[in-house]
Amino acid sequence: MSDWKIPLYKIFTDDEDLRLVNDVIKRGKSWAIGPEIEQFENELSSFVGKNFCVTFNSGTSGLHAALQAYGIGPNDEVIVPSFSFISTANSVLFVNGTPIFSDIEKDNFGLDASLLEKKITNKTKVIMPMDYSGQSCKIHEINDITTKHDLILIEDAAESLGCTINGKMVGTHSDCAVFSFTGNKVMTTGEGGAVVTDSEEIYEKLKLIRSHGRIDVQNYFENPNISDYVNVGYNWRMPTMSAALGLAQLSKLPKIIRMRKDHANYLSSRISKHPEIEVPSPKSGSDHIYQMYTIKLKTKILRDTLHSFLTSKGIFSKVYFHPIHLTKFYQEKFGTKQGMLPVTEYISDRILTLPMFPSMTQEDKKLLLRLLMNFLNYYNFFLLRYI
Repeated sequence: MSDWKIPLYKIFTDDEDLRLVNDVIKRGKSWAIGPEIEQFENELSSFVGKNFCVTFNSGTSGLHAALQAYGIGPNDEVIVPSFSFISTANSVLFVNGTPIFSDIEKDNFGLDASLLEKKITNKTKVIMPMDYSGQSCKIHEINDITTKHDLILIEDAAESLGCTINGKMVGTHSDCAVFSFTGNKVMTTGEGGAVVTDSEEIYEKLKLIRSHGRIDVQNYFENPNISDYVNVGYNWRMPTMSAALGLAQLSKLPKIIRMRKDHANYLSSRISKHPEIEVPSPKSGSDHIYQMYTIKLKTKILRDTLHSFLTSKGIFSKVYFHPIHLTKFYQEKFGTKQGMLPVTEYISDRILTLPMFPSMTQEDKKLLLRLLMNFLNYYNFFLLRYI
């Protein structure tokens, strides 16, 4: 369906986005490696509370580069969740490492720290948790494990820029954190990503990996001299126009988060009255910025039926996420199978992400709520009548 009555998300934009991007276009130069890149990196690192930031053309490139910067390669194991977007696990394969799946906990849907030590071997180099839907995983508990075993902690924070845990920004508690700015994120540059770290050594490596392994003392396209290449690298740079858009989006990120929280609170105060549905809420010291508004239903049948019903009514809903270990590729390559991660599979069978975006109107919310209530009333009537 191409014409949804309520889409899953809409990008929040204003005149500042247009002005900053137009300034780059009208300048007629430095559309690559322009000054806005470094400015965005500086403002983002300051916002998060890390010393260094390197932008990329996607969050996936950022994950790949982070693993490379830490020297992860063949025979190295990286513990990852299966409850995530597939790039979390795929990035380990990009460097010829081995992803080791571990189960999640039921509160924040992040890696369960109590299970991690059972997964650690002499090949384990990294633990890479994911922050789900706008809240932090239990990063402090995971950090205790990585510190105890002298492992690297790379945080896939693609969905949680601007969230706090125990009063500090997501991304400040790990060796490095990776953000995504693709279209459905709380702030977006269309496509894009960034890695933040306190390590100057990792920062310098990330810059080399991002741009062909080239040492740049000035903008390559404005440098008349011969450049030196000291590593194999990639062309993973963020375009200047994207960085300009990032600057505009970052400046209003607190406003965007407030709007999302207001919508989430409105929906949750009404949906939570129904025992068949568990609404998202802040847990375990973490804030929640509602990058996704994901509800949990009592059964898979109820979830699947609601999903089909909403689609038939023109309301976009989606399952985020189907377990990575149950995809055809991972089952065939690694022999992963149903039943190996019971909590991941339990949660994935019951969750459904509903529309959530800053510009939701009162009419949008009322329509969504009315359809949800109609469905639940009908479903309960059916159960009482026929089962």
